[in-house]
Amino acid sequence: MRKITSFTVNHDKLKPGVYISRKDGDAITYDLRMKVPNSGDYISPKSLHTIEHLLATYVRNSNYSDEVIYAGPMGCRTGFYLIMRDSVPADELIKLLKATFAFIADFSGEIPGSKREECGNYLEHDLNAAKADAKYYCKVLENVTPDSMNYAE
Repeated sequence: MRKITSFTVNHDKLKPGVYISRKDGDAITYDLRMKVPNSGDYISPKSLHTIEHLLATYVRNSNYSDEVIYAGPMGCRTGFYLIMRDSVPADELIKLLKATFAFIADFSGEIPGSKREECGNYLEHDLNAAKADAKYYCKVLENVTPDSMNYAE
């Protein structure tokens, strides 16, 4: 089998940021890297789950809702994938991500989709941890520019 594109990226060189993982037709997969891979510091499963619910809810309710294809976690627990139509300019995507993670960092109330009838693992949420992880990522996003969104060679 061919090695998939994401496995060809040298994870020892990855730092937190936003990267263009791949382009498929009119879809762009963004790597929202929140943690340094293989560092021993990962997003907890409960925080990951909560961020997933809040991230997906926010972007699917944004001005770009029709451009969102998918928002979900990486199995390695170092970040998320966001798949968007290529009609969203990179600078607008960065603004959307800053607003999204600020929303998560400041969120209070009931986590969207966290009731038993709405979620397959409704007990596995941690809003405080999600808020802390999002607050950290907000600082990372301050340094993201369209020119910084390519993986290091």
